[in-house]
Amino acid sequence: MKATIESLYRREALSREDARQTLLRIGRGEINPAQIAAFISIFNMRPITMDELQGFRDAMLELAVPLDLEGRETIDVVGTGGDGKNTFNISTLSCVVIAGAGYQVSKHGSYGVSSAVGSSDVLIALGYEFTNDGDKLRRQLDEAGICFLHAPLFHPAMKEVVPIRRELKMKTFFNWLGPLLNPAKPKFSVMGTYGSEISRLYDYVMQEETGREYAIVHSRDGYDEVSLTGGGTQVRSREGQQLLYPQHFGLPQLMPAGLHGGETKDEGAKIFLDILDNNCSVAQKAVVCANSALAIRLMGPDKSLEECAAEARESIESSKAREVLNKLLR
Repeated sequence: MKATIESLYRREALSREDARQTLLRIGRGEINPAQIAAFISIFNMRPITMDELQGFRDAMLELAVPLDLEGRETIDVVGTGGDGKNTFNISTLSCVVIAGAGYQVSKHGSYGVSSAVGSSDVLIALGYEFTNDGDKLRRQLDEAGICFLHAPLFHPAMKEVVPIRRELKMKTFFNWLGPLLNPAKPKFSVMGTYGSEISRLYDYVMQEETGREYAIVHSRDGYDEVSLTGGGTQVRSREGQQLLYPQHFGLPQLMPAGLHGGETKDEGAKIFLDILDNNCSVAQKAVVCANSALAIRLMGPDKSLEECAAEARESIESSKAREVLNKLLR
């Protein structure tokens, strides 16, 4: 490991296989915490390469607990985090709203690291019990339209790095990897990125995934989701690139303050429930509808974004999304 770190300090890049082997060693507990911290930090000093990203992903999926959804076609909406915006749990809420609109969702997520409250933190506060039992998750998917894949249960290798990431309190390449590691390998994925360069790398990675449709999202003012806050949102997919603005969704432009999340799990849970109970601000509902709309259109490309946003709004206002959560928590 010492030789690998010295090589990286000389700004040499890892091959895909070297990246894979290094992360396999970390995941198997063969590397000490100081070396892991040094290794992680290097990639905040220079961009990650395509070979490195693919090699790290190869290792994580090799070590992961698999989940077979037995032919069910699902979608995931997930972001890298690390954008420093401390928004509420927009992607997780969007997943519940999408399920309320009648689509099946296999949501992959974890605890907050660079933000105050992650998707798993909120679900814990709501009383959801995590599992990697395939039968139970498939049953939740059939009954509630959604199942939640808590990353630590599916990626046991992460136990070697989670304490280090929490101590570092900054984005790392594990933020970049997260959206690419859903063990269910859903047919449809909306993946938010905090930077345009990582968005470009994701595009190359997903182009190699046959049979999977994707939309890679980066708001040009730095959010890892459709923010509606100005500057437009860049979206990459198999069809190419497009720049989306609030008017494409039939929604208003928002101020960043309207997207601020809670500082604790309980505050995050309250925001979560307020939105599902339609007891929320215009900004909160609008941004959830926008992100839900992008996912719904990915599954039904003949619809306009405005039509898809209307489906999401109806899911909230009819309490269908709230009922999804109720079923999930039973």
